[in-house]
Amino acid sequence: MKSHQIKAVIEGLLFVSGEEGIDEKQIMDVLQLDRKTVKFYMAELIEAYASDSRGIQVVEIAGGYQFTTKAEHAPYFKRLVQSPSTTTLSQAALEALAIVAYKQPISRIEIEDIRGVKSERPLRTLIAKSLIKEVGRVEGAGRAILYGTTKDFLEQFGLRSIKELPPLPEKVSEDDVEEEVDLFFSRFQEQLASTQEESSNTN
Repeated sequence: MKSHQIKAVIEGLLFVSGEEGIDEKQIMDVLQLDRKTVKFYMAELIEAYASDSRGIQVVEIAGGYQFTTKAEHAPYFKRLVQSPSTTTLSQAALEALAIVAYKQPISRIEIEDIRGVKSERPLRTLIAKSLIKEVGRVEGAGRAILYGTTKDFLEQFGLRSIKELPPLPEKVSEDDVEEEVDLFFSRFQEQLASTQEESSNTN
């Protein structure tokens, strides 16, 4: 298969994979190519679609590749489809989200131990927004649900993987738990505020 044909097939794979995206291993398996070759073609496609003459782009998120629209074209999309504006997360929800992101997998009881207050409602909100999900159960009596972040969470904050979260202090004492939560919250508040500002500017 010639080079232009390989790139055409990859474009098709990106299209049919939709918002779920497709990872390198899947492309390798389908096209019977090694990882180095796949990376070469993906780099070429990413560069080609970065052109101002293109209305979509190829992005690498959460270990996979997918087609997305470009942020600068958002005003035109909003004229076509009336979509609900981004709902602001409460401070409680942001705190819970930050704790899940850094401590996952983590149970509701553990989250409440850190926050010092009940967290059932904030967790329901985060699940409804597809920012967190059930990732397992605690062993033993009760089998409490363990929570972790989702792919939507990575996309919302522009992360390729959870490893790209801002680093936290290596050692935090029990007396500093409140400060740790404040740090979690402030990092996410800044990022979410930036995202919401961009959204409001395009309305």
